[in-house]
Amino acid sequence: MKEISLIKHAKGALGLRVFGLGPNLKPTNGLIKLQKLLDTNAFWAKNRTINDLKKCLANSDVVISLWVGKEIVGFGRALTDGIYRGVLWDIVIDQNHQGKGFGTLIVKNLLSSKKIKNTKKLYLMTTNKKLFYSQFDFKEVTSQNLLIREI
Repeated sequence: MKEISLIKHAKGALGLRVFGLGPNLKPTNGLIKLQKLLDTNAFWAKNRTINDLKKCLANSDVVISLWVGKEIVGFGRALTDGIYRGVLWDIVIDQNHQGKGFGTLIVKNLLSSKKIKNTKKLYLMTTNKKLFYSQFDFKEVTSQNLLIREI
């Protein structure tokens, strides 16, 4: 069995973003592998460019990646003001590794991170995983409307 590694990246994920580091701080083309993970497993993250992923990571407060051997199989990130509001983004598990508790591992690590754990209200959007997120006390809200501005 290959080793499972959960990486709690520093703010901005410099190692992953600039050097492509994976487990044990070794170069693994991590950014290219992240791009492939998102492109293959999340319809809403298809065709993200390497440059856009670099910007995305650079501006993220919390970044978690999950690896089996030298392959990235899970990812999640969060943004927050550290007290009032935060948002979980881009939580993805490779379809070949779903059902193994990896999503739970990523979400628990995001929620327990120093920047997120005391944030009063956390938001997330999901298309079809409402039941999964309910185990972490996320609830559907009907008193607010989701508004989107796209460019």
